[in-house]
Amino acid sequence: MSAASPWANAITIRSKLMLEIASELVAGPDWGLRQAKVMLREQGASEWALSLYGSGTMEGFEALVNREADLAICNPAAALTLAYRGHAPFKAPLPVRTITVIPSHDQCVFAVRNDTGLRSVEEIAERKFPLKVLLRGDPRHGLHPILDHITAAAGFSLDAMRAWGGSTRLEGMMPLPDSAKFAAVVRGAADAIFDEATDSWVNEALAAGMTILPLREATLRKLEATGFRRGILSKEAFPGLARDVSSIDFSGWPVYTHAELADSRVIQICAALDARKHLIPWQGDGPLPVERMCIDALDTPLDVPFHPAAERYWRERGYIL
Repeated sequence: MSAASPWANAITIRSKLMLEIASELVAGPDWGLRQAKVMLREQGASEWALSLYGSGTMEGFEALVNREADLAICNPAAALTLAYRGHAPFKAPLPVRTITVIPSHDQCVFAVRNDTGLRSVEEIAERKFPLKVLLRGDPRHGLHPILDHITAAAGFSLDAMRAWGGSTRLEGMMPLPDSAKFAAVVRGAADAIFDEATDSWVNEALAAGMTILPLREATLRKLEATGFRRGILSKEAFPGLARDVSSIDFSGWPVYTHAELADSRVIQICAALDARKHLIPWQGDGPLPVERMCIDALDTPLDVPFHPAAERYWRERGYIL
């Protein structure tokens, strides 16, 4: 091995060893160790210089603000917008800035059994329907505060629904067709699933006899004023629908940082992402499409400003015109 090779550097060898092991662990089907936090520093330094936080939950925002993390990711982009604007669950605007947005096109879904007779989300409040709802199991998931905003705009809260005889249960991950929560609604042990990841289960839910509830125009306008984007579950994408269904957008996986992170660090992060794009999986095929991840589009909502150094880097690379 050449003395000039980075592999001849003992520090690099040790760190690459650990990073490659971690890369395999988070991707392995049977490990269960899916979330990662990476800390970097100079050899011999007492303090860690850079912390990369791989959890997509709301706790990433707290870690960033407390300067326990310098880079984080969330899903959907609407969660980052809530943080930037200081809407609940945040008490004040957070100093977050966008690095890039990984493409993901998705919507919030309100699926109920047909025998409920419900025809809109707002009817749940109007009829004080004692709905038994299954929700995402992790209480830190970005879906939960977004559902709180949607139900409030529709005229109720999950607490109110429980007070009039309904129930909510946190259970599992996505409501895939082979999951326990999906089966519970099919057999009548529960009435509804409020979730996202439309491509993974909505067609099967329709085939199993569920209705996807729309949001009314007045509700959509309230939510847009807060910073949400309206979305559509289209009949073209989901042939079991009788018509297009209006909803709230759940698109985008923003990679974000603190507004005060040094420009030099941000440039290093952008350059590293660009260099390693062929190794990073996403929901599409091929390398991570960095050239698409710096522009506002349906699957890459950009409602929070770039960190200035990130915008400058992407512009110099020709990704922003």
